[in-house]
Amino acid sequence: MNIVDRFLYYTSFCTTSDETTGLTPSTPGQMTFAKAVRDELLNIGLRDVTLDDNGYIMATLPANTDEAKPTVGFIAHLDTSPDASGRHVTPQIVRNYDGNDIVLNEDEKIVLETARYPEIRNYIGQDIILTNGKTLLGADDKAGMAEIISACEYLVEHPEIKHGKIRIAFTPDEEIGLGAEYFDVKKFGADFAYTIDGGAIGELEYENFNAAAAKITIHGTNVHPGYAYHKMQNSMRIAYQLAVMLPRWETPEHTQDYEGFYHLTSMYGTVEETILNYIIRDHDRTRFESRKRELEHLVRKVNREYGEGTAEIEIYDQYYNMKEKIEPVMHIVNLAKKAMTEAGVTPIVKPIRGGTDGANLSFKGLPCPDIFAGGENFHSRYEYLPIQSMEAAMKVILKIIELC
Repeated sequence: MNIVDRFLYYTSFCTTSDETTGLTPSTPGQMTFAKAVRDELLNIGLRDVTLDDNGYIMATLPANTDEAKPTVGFIAHLDTSPDASGRHVTPQIVRNYDGNDIVLNEDEKIVLETARYPEIRNYIGQDIILTNGKTLLGADDKAGMAEIISACEYLVEHPEIKHGKIRIAFTPDEEIGLGAEYFDVKKFGADFAYTIDGGAIGELEYENFNAAAAKITIHGTNVHPGYAYHKMQNSMRIAYQLAVMLPRWETPEHTQDYEGFYHLTSMYGTVEETILNYIIRDHDRTRFESRKRELEHLVRKVNREYGEGTAEIEIYDQYYNMKEKIEPVMHIVNLAKKAMTEAGVTPIVKPIRGGTDGANLSFKGLPCPDIFAGGENFHSRYEYLPIQSMEAAMKVILKIIELC
């Protein structure tokens, strides 16, 4: 199966993750997909193919040389983001893209506009996979999976290419921050690995956000509005008051590069109770800790004004910046740079404004930078994947293996 057909096949599986179920994998579609991928790996000829009860797939491409080489791993994730529908994905391919707006769905007048997404003009003359505008595409990270598996299949078919032991893994629930939760690093047995989960062609990342989530609960008192004087305490109004006390410009839509933020991801309630859910992000660990303390300070401030117990906060850390674990083994980043260059790809080293399985895996003892999968506009119905970028990612994987 060629890499394009493989990716298109993968998009037929609905693998949206769901943080509310408390299960691993969080949705049954992920396990259905995992079983299909397990069977595919066996058919290709990989060894030690395993699928555990939590939906983690691991497999081995054995070494075909006696030369001492490190065991390198490649990792991608099975699930797609709950930010947009992943059900009934209908891919379409625009051949020899001409640089103009792309009509995704003529009936519903859904258009990918170059004015809004100018990066797509970087791919003029290329072949681009998109959706019909009703769902995400799933290149995050089914493109990464297709690239890894296609590279392994190529090596099986070309035994003249000598290589060390290769380990691959596919994880569930990365999009809800749980991709590495039950990942058995010892069982995986790689000396180092790469997640193939980045965006545009050339991206190489070994820095990511420190990340935390916060849940703030505001308690109010409801009274008939005609008799509410000095009695009613409207939790929604208090919640709004707390929200606007945070710095206006320290939000995702006003920050870039190494700038951190507070992001209000949901807010719902009644007069009696309102819940605000935040994510907190910063590349710098000191500023990250300061942001958490600021939220706690605002909760105390609300309680001083409205009474103790009016506001409650729960904060938990999600992942940390892998930079501190990668810097001592920077040769693996340099290896990826060299592989990209030799594969005809210009490396773009940049911080991840998010996280990957590689962050948590690095802290578990498996150094794991992130390499591009080739897609853009992830988590969106305007997501797209240039075929040439996907093919380039596969070439980079093969070149890393060759250079090890």
